[in-house]
Amino acid sequence: MLTDDPKQRPADGARIARLPLETQTILAELLEHLRGAEFVRSFSDIDGTFTARQRGGLTYWYFRTTGGVGSLVKDFYIGPDNEKTQALIESYQAGRPAAEAKAERIKRLSAMLRVSGVSLTDRDATHILKEFSEAGVFRLGGILIGTHAFRAIGNALAVIWPAALKTSDLDFGAFARRVDLGILQTPQTMAHIPKAIEALGMGFVPSPRITLKRREERSTSFFIPGKDWSIDLLTAQMGANREDPIEIPRFGTYAQPLTFMDYLLEQSMDAVIIGPTAVLVRVPEPARFAVHKLLVASNRGPQAALKADKDRLQAALLMSCLEQEWPGNLTLAAEAALARGPSWARRIRQEAERLPIPCRELSDAIAHRR
Repeated sequence: MLTDDPKQRPADGARIARLPLETQTILAELLEHLRGAEFVRSFSDIDGTFTARQRGGLTYWYFRTTGGVGSLVKDFYIGPDNEKTQALIESYQAGRPAAEAKAERIKRLSAMLRVSGVSLTDRDATHILKEFSEAGVFRLGGILIGTHAFRAIGNALAVIWPAALKTSDLDFGAFARRVDLGILQTPQTMAHIPKAIEALGMGFVPSPRITLKRREERSTSFFIPGKDWSIDLLTAQMGANREDPIEIPRFGTYAQPLTFMDYLLEQSMDAVIIGPTAVLVRVPEPARFAVHKLLVASNRGPQAALKADKDRLQAALLMSCLEQEWPGNLTLAAEAALARGPSWARRIRQEAERLPIPCRELSDAIAHRR
């Protein structure tokens, strides 16, 4: 159930507050600014300074910048002091005013949203997502999934979820081979995730997984010793060894294959993360995200009952919103999942009966399939 009062938080958790029209307008403008910035990203968009160093009686130029939110200082070699290098420096300086004006507008829109009731992402998660974005992970088909994606989807749908959304896990999904999902085309061919994680300066280390057949360490997860934070890389199952980590060369790492992941990753969209800064990310298509939550809940054992309840609640909230605001989207997503076979259909039917908020559109899609 939707309400126009963004301050309303009913105890039953069934009401979803709609963001004011003014806030929706600001969100839409911010999304377009971030998309535009991504499309025309250039050297001048990087904040930094040029420094000259003497070596062997000659002068060499370097560019010093910081990556991400409060990340470490990085130095990049530009070239010797010649006409080509000076032309590059002049080009950077000429483009800075426009880049700074664009960054200032994004900063202002983000600040306006932080006080307007949108779902906010904490500083650490924003730091990680910005580093991944700047490394090109989303440009190359990486998709944010899990609770952080659910939060971003809520902003994209202009609603405020009534349920608490706290997590210290960041999950990313991607197909092993890059496919065209409507993502902005880019000449970039690689976004090295382990290097991006190292650049965070947060102390993440790989959590090795040893494959039984090859006795190799193939890490698909990174964690901070002594803390709850983790970064997990997931992908669709393929081939005979459906549990072995799968290499994703363009990300320089491996990902853990999971059931139902191919269905989730097949359709995605742009969304905005709002934290200390704004980050353009890629998230699953909302209706598929909702149906996937039911499939995941059906696959959890008794020891993960609380997680299954969380999956059902997120699915129910999202379905309730879609049913009222975007009728038909859920029907298409449900039909695509039901067509995967009897096992999928059985799981969806069972989980539909366990939803804390009944969904008529889902029930109709199930009934029509029989």
